[in-house]
Amino acid sequence: MVSNLQDLKKKLFYDMLDLAGRVFIHVKFDENVIIGERGFLPEEQKRGIILVLNKNMHFNWDDKGISADLIFGSTVQKCFIPSPAIVSLVSPELNAQFSVMPQEKGTETTRTTQQKKTARKVRPHRGEKVIKVNFNRKNS
Repeated sequence: MVSNLQDLKKKLFYDMLDLAGRVFIHVKFDENVIIGERGFLPEEQKRGIILVLNKNMHFNWDDKGISADLIFGSTVQKCFIPSPAIVSLVSPELNAQFSVMPQEKGTETTRTTQQKKTARKVRPHRGEKVIKVNFNRKNS
């Protein structure tokens, strides 16, 4: 039984790995992520990094996250990816993806307050055809 989101990620990761043999993980930039001496490149700090783990690799996923020796170019880097930094698990072979919405602390409250202020200021004129669109909300 899965008791929290991090356990769900771990279970789905291993299920995908068992079925397909490899899993792509999308890791967001986080100060707790360690990618050896390499670190995050500037573009990866904005968009995150995609790492590929397969059945033949030696890695460990404990309560805190994934520890692995990964190869970048020809250099082996000691890596640690905390579970909360993993935002997506992807298996092209299974045509499957699991994603969570990355959230920054305090961001949600700020957006809601700003949206409320904007909504109060914008009032449609009589006779105008207005379509309201919320670009911040994802539909399932």
